[in-house]
Amino acid sequence: MQSKSRCKANRWAPIACLLLGLLRAASAHAGGGPFGIDHEWGLDNSGIWAQKDQNVIEYAALATEIGGGIWFGRDSELGHTFWQSVDSTAISSISAEILKLAFSRARPDQGGNPNKWFQGSCCDSFPSGEVTVQASFVTPIIINYAHSDPWIWALEALPLYTGIARLKNRVHWQSDVIAGWALGSGVGYWSTRREIPISVQLLPRGLTFGVYVHY
Repeated sequence: MQSKSRCKANRWAPIACLLLGLLRAASAHAGGGPFGIDHEWGLDNSGIWAQKDQNVIEYAALATEIGGGIWFGRDSELGHTFWQSVDSTAISSISAEILKLAFSRARPDQGGNPNKWFQGSCCDSFPSGEVTVQASFVTPIIINYAHSDPWIWALEALPLYTGIARLKNRVHWQSDVIAGWALGSGVGYWSTRREIPISVQLLPRGLTFGVYVHY
């Protein structure tokens, strides 16, 4: 029993380190927001932090989970995992949009005040939708394969990169990024608990059977 608990603890250790790293980096310039850590970073829209590069990675994640689900099919382990990622991304993205409307938080470039909430339709900073997408994409893959391939934890670099990029672009606060990661990861974990992904139940069988298996 004790060894089993230790395994579970080790499984979540990389996530804990990721969050601690973000919190420690932010605490050096403590500001406002729900955690008291929100502050503006130096503006940088160049190089790998450019919006176009973030878009490429986001579209690649969406194409991978949808294309992988169709190619490998619901009956293969990898295909099943991709369909779980589809569920995770769809549900968490919709949830993020609802939260954005509910909290209507001003972005850093909309006044520079992390405590401006409920500002109306102008503002939609909380949580970060981009980080939510990346976290929701990688979490089912990590949960299903980390026990046999620990290197798969490296996929957490995707939401980490996206979060840093959003901070450097001054379009999100630190708490937006953390909330987006938590939302995507939480829904991603939930999607792996379902025996049959919702997307598989909704789509025609021909799209979920598996092109690779069929041919």
